[in-house]
Amino acid sequence: MTRADLTHLYFLLDRSGSMQSIKTDTEGGFAAFIDEQRKSAGECRVTLAQFDNEYDVVYSGRPLADIPPLDLQPRGSTALLDAMGRLVTTAGSELAALPDDERPATVIVAVMTDGYENASREWTHPAIKALVEQQTKDYSWQFLYMGADQDAIEVGVSLGVSAAASVTYGRGKTREAMAMSAGKVAKLREARMAAPAGAPAPMMEGYTAAERAELAD
Repeated sequence: MTRADLTHLYFLLDRSGSMQSIKTDTEGGFAAFIDEQRKSAGECRVTLAQFDNEYDVVYSGRPLADIPPLDLQPRGSTALLDAMGRLVTTAGSELAALPDDERPATVIVAVMTDGYENASREWTHPAIKALVEQQTKDYSWQFLYMGADQDAIEVGVSLGVSAAASVTYGRGKTREAMAMSAGKVAKLREARMAAPAGAPAPMMEGYTAAERAELAD
């Protein structure tokens, strides 16, 4: 049996050059996101990866108490597909290698970007969509896509993320988008912990029309 009280949150954050204008809001929003998770019951470990045309793991599997402030250094272009492919496949391999009693019952992958894919060389949209849908269907992973100044539902669905878990936010609403998403993630963690053994895993509550309007410009 996997650990019902354990969540592993993978956060994939865009650090391409266009993020410079919302650097401070992104750093503050991420701090608020982590603070919200600290209020929830259960254990949560966090892996943070950043990407531009390169991919870097800032830290892996850290407990919430040991998460340092985010230091975002925007640069480069946007290789979103390659970053998602690398994060998901690496996470899957690492989790599969764990004993059952050390494996998190809840895995959440949150993606935040302000730009469109423009630099990937290894992964395609169809390949990422198939990968994300497989992890969702077979292992009940929860994927979340937050996209600034774009049709995030269209982009998210093209990546295999459900429309309900994809949200567009205005560049000036970065902090609000993270705070809203943090609340949904916290509720999901609590719902997963409370779910009866053997029952279908609850998925994240979708963004409402009012919430989407609040995050728009």
